[in-house]
Amino acid sequence: MTAPRIERLVTSGQFTLDGGTWDVDNNVWIVGDDHEVIVIDAAHDADAIAEAVGDRTLRAIICTHAHNDHIDAAPALAERTGATIWLHPDDLPLWKQTHPDRDPDAHLLDGQVIEAAGADLRVLHTPGHAPGAVCLYDPGLGTVFTGDTLFKGGPGATGRSFSHFPTIIDSIRDRLLTLPSETEVLTGHGDSTTIGAEAPHLEEWIARGH
Repeated sequence: MTAPRIERLVTSGQFTLDGGTWDVDNNVWIVGDDHEVIVIDAAHDADAIAEAVGDRTLRAIICTHAHNDHIDAAPALAERTGATIWLHPDDLPLWKQTHPDRDPDAHLLDGQVIEAAGADLRVLHTPGHAPGAVCLYDPGLGTVFTGDTLFKGGPGATGRSFSHFPTIIDSIRDRLLTLPSETEVLTGHGDSTTIGAEAPHLEEWIARGH
């Protein structure tokens, strides 16, 4: 059996919250092999994601959180592929802002492992950017998918509704910076980094307050 591989697709669209709208580029992560895959964050463009999946079976669409730019294409992609949409229940109020008539199919729970194509994605509940934000850690791949919780250069934004800076700091300190330093951090937007590259800067982030 071949080891799972990680593919990155960048899609573009808009993020809307609290009456504001911003143009954004999102990372869509596809994890799997030649036969089956998992999509992490179905952002903006169901057609482009479906094309990247190709003729492989899409087992699950995992939402790292329910801001619209991470979930807007999820129902359409699920409809096309039959995949299950997974979301942490604490983010249902945010989900309903974008998809009032379509619930997620399954609830993510802290510590749960979602498997496909040899990948074992362990759910880490990391609130702060959003109440139901999660990261997905696969020790075998040496990778953590952090959504908008941790970026190259610091925590995700906490200046809007449903977010809280002290909470995201606790999540990063207790759930992420405890991972092996060589762990690759694959983010919801922008460039990748490693736990070891970010860990020394925690006190700077606390001091600056974002």
